[in-house]
Amino acid sequence: MATSEDFQARYHLLTLRKIAILVGSIIGVILVVGFFSLSVCPNISLGEAYNYIWNHLIGTEYPIESQEWWDDRFIWNRSLPRSICAIVAGIGLASAGVMMQSLMNNPLADPYSTGISSGACFGAVAAIVVSSIFHSVNGDSTTVIFAFLGAMIPAMIIILISTRILVTPATLILLGTAVSYFFNAMITYLMVTTDADTLQSAYIWQIGTLDTVTWSQMPIIASISIAGSIIILFLSKKLNILSLGDNSAKSLGLDVESFRLMCLMIMAVMTAGIVSFTGILGFVGLVTPHIVRFLVGSDNKFVTPISMAFAAFLLLISDYFSQTVFDVQVGAILALIGSPIFFILIVFQRKGRGMY
Repeated sequence: MATSEDFQARYHLLTLRKIAILVGSIIGVILVVGFFSLSVCPNISLGEAYNYIWNHLIGTEYPIESQEWWDDRFIWNRSLPRSICAIVAGIGLASAGVMMQSLMNNPLADPYSTGISSGACFGAVAAIVVSSIFHSVNGDSTTVIFAFLGAMIPAMIIILISTRILVTPATLILLGTAVSYFFNAMITYLMVTTDADTLQSAYIWQIGTLDTVTWSQMPIIASISIAGSIIILFLSKKLNILSLGDNSAKSLGLDVESFRLMCLMIMAVMTAGIVSFTGILGFVGLVTPHIVRFLVGSDNKFVTPISMAFAAFLLLISDYFSQTVFDVQVGAILALIGSPIFFILIVFQRKGRGMY
């Protein structure tokens, strides 16, 4: 018969395993940043890429329009911003995905379940379609602003409804579905009534891309993603309680309605802030929490940080393949990689049973 000491030893062993997976994931992300993200630079070795970064940081200047000058600009203005954006976007979407799946108690929930992605897409497409007006000011900034405002519309609708009626997880999913269908209809109308060039720009944004990310945008993306993720980490214990079900959570003293409303607000701002710059990066917030739960269990204190590292790893790998192998937007590669992983997790879970 197992003693309390045996249980404690087993608990410590499992905890060490989770910590090892977390550390390994973080190291993996760092390696990917180096060996994959910077190795896409044409005719530049990895060592030279690091040397250019160091020289840029210490203020080294090269003759204008020399080969070194162009290499420095390519690495600093293109490779590094998109790699860092991939990391912070993955962190934010993964933590929001963990939160949504715990809030909804639904394995299919992700940061876009409340219709935020559809609203952001509508805002961006609307700005792109009327680009003849807005590009005279600043086309990219206008697209970002309209995408953020569009994303906040469905979020505010869901939040306002949640303050007036008792909203269950199933009701939230249905409300999000209804809002998504409405905005998808508006997007379809805009896209079928515009010209081919504008349609292409709108479609690329809708897929999800890191091509347009710049250093000037990075403080906004990083601050929203990192601040929201830190808050979610501090809420992990309450998310564990909520995942037991509303009735059990209430019996343990959690104000379920207020807590769910607060979490929806945090998730809405995080997701809107990320997708307004990158477009819709699918599968990140859906797949990575499932992978991590398969490895370490369902304790959100470990699922959340490890999911962040896995999501950053997934986005970096997808971005590498999108630039070097397939020459398409990163959102398409995410779907190509994420969908079979999700399928395998569902079908080939331990002992041949489904995940849920």
